[in-house]
Amino acid sequence: MDNFTVVIFIITILLVLSAFANKIKLPYPIILLAMGIVLGLLPFVPHLQLDPEIVFLIFLPPLLYDASVKTSWLDFKKEIRPISTLAITLVFCTTIAVAIAAHYFIPGFTWPLAFVLGAIVSPPDAVATTSITKGMGLNRRVITIIEGESLLNDASALIAYRYAVAAVLSGSFVFWKAGLGFLLVSAGGIAAGLAVGYIMVFAHKKITDNPIIETTLSLLTPFIAYIVAEGFHASGILAVVSAGFFISWHSREVLTFQTRLQTNVVWDTVIFLLNGLVFIFMGLQIPEVIGRFKEHGIGHMLLYGLLISVVTILIRIIWVFAGAYHQIFSRRRAKDVVESEDEPISWKNVLLVAWTGTRGVVSLATALALPLTLSNNEAFPQRDHILFFTFMVILITLVVQGSTLPLLVRTLGIKTEEHLQKKEDKDLQLTLTENILRFIENDFPIKTDDKVMEQIRKTYQFNLSILSQNKKRQPFNNPVNASQLNFISQMLAAQIEIIQFQRNLLIKFQKEGTFNEETITTAERELDIEELRMNNMMIKRIEGP
Repeated sequence: MDNFTVVIFIITILLVLSAFANKIKLPYPIILLAMGIVLGLLPFVPHLQLDPEIVFLIFLPPLLYDASVKTSWLDFKKEIRPISTLAITLVFCTTIAVAIAAHYFIPGFTWPLAFVLGAIVSPPDAVATTSITKGMGLNRRVITIIEGESLLNDASALIAYRYAVAAVLSGSFVFWKAGLGFLLVSAGGIAAGLAVGYIMVFAHKKITDNPIIETTLSLLTPFIAYIVAEGFHASGILAVVSAGFFISWHSREVLTFQTRLQTNVVWDTVIFLLNGLVFIFMGLQIPEVIGRFKEHGIGHMLLYGLLISVVTILIRIIWVFAGAYHQIFSRRRAKDVVESEDEPISWKNVLLVAWTGTRGVVSLATALALPLTLSNNEAFPQRDHILFFTFMVILITLVVQGSTLPLLVRTLGIKTEEHLQKKEDKDLQLTLTENILRFIENDFPIKTDDKVMEQIRKTYQFNLSILSQNKKRQPFNNPVNASQLNFISQMLAAQIEIIQFQRNLLIKFQKEGTFNEETITTAERELDIEELRMNNMMIKRIEGP
């Protein structure tokens, strides 16, 4: 079985698993990881070495880009202090804590090697985190903090990793140079991402009536941002995240409904495949890595790996409760307290943030990316040990923390916020309907027959009565006669004009932060579908029966 056949076989397994995933009471990433391990043990499945360059260039950019595009910039900006605390300070503290444990308890680990291991296992994984927390209905601020942290921590961990490896190769480490390098690499990555984002937004504005080209451009964006930043020795990850935020903020102004509908379907498919392949490929690596230590007494290696995993988990819990509690949850603006209907922030939410620290593909890729030899052609010291400990941390955090997170939510009695999301969806629809009626009465831009306007007015008045629950639902007789072509054409033109008015309102609500991103996106998707239906009806009217 050649490699291409194996990949097709794995994708087939992925599709079959996805059909039964809801019936298995485990997070989807854990199911895929377990399947990867099983496949790795089958004698007829050849070993597929996960090339770190493929992970950093093929897998990571689109996964991070998709997550950043779906994250509200306003929510992210509001929580930037706790996010940066977790994504930068906690990553460095975890690196130091793991380095201390490795240096003093694991034979053969010098300080530079210990810091390499610490940098590798320090960042929680964006892919694993979003996959596990998706659909759990957690507190919106908690989700923003967890997902925002996972978007930024990879960059700080990879920078720490880069300087730790350099210290191993050169035998020296200069702290101030590392600090200055961190600032330059971070700033360069953000600048590159914003520049690429600006160019892509400009390109989308110039491309009209070509959803295929725009979808292709959207798929290329994360790779371009990553490659450009890395070409200037800046952070490719921060470039991808920055480009995602910038494009997401402007997308409602530059993308047509056809492009949005097509792009969403394509991206959902791409992310589904990449997520599945990443976790299955991770599982495939584990049997071989464990097999390397069978002859050298794997018992001690398991104990050392358990030690590193425990330190990794504990330092996050201690940091979140002792160091970040006040910054994350206690300092809420008075306006937020008054206006928010979220579940009150408590120690339960703090525990969720502390427990959501699963490691994944970034840690795996950085461990595999360790050079095989030093500059003097000697083997890179402890490379296999570092790789083994990394797998241990990934397995333990993903299986223990990932599988117990839903149980933890139920045990703590944390109420989900699905009802709040439904209420906000209804509030947005009510606000839109009220504004539409004022628009029809006062500012409608096209001259329309009085009967048409009356029909439209009645439609939205009926919708308003349902949404505001002021009237009982009454049967609504549509007086449209199919033979009255002029009447129908005016109705369709007026409806499209109202849809455009609603789009402008949604952009206004986005800029002002009146409603959350998920609510606005849901309403936008409904408008896209409605506009597609209206356009198809107009085309049929023009072409005739």
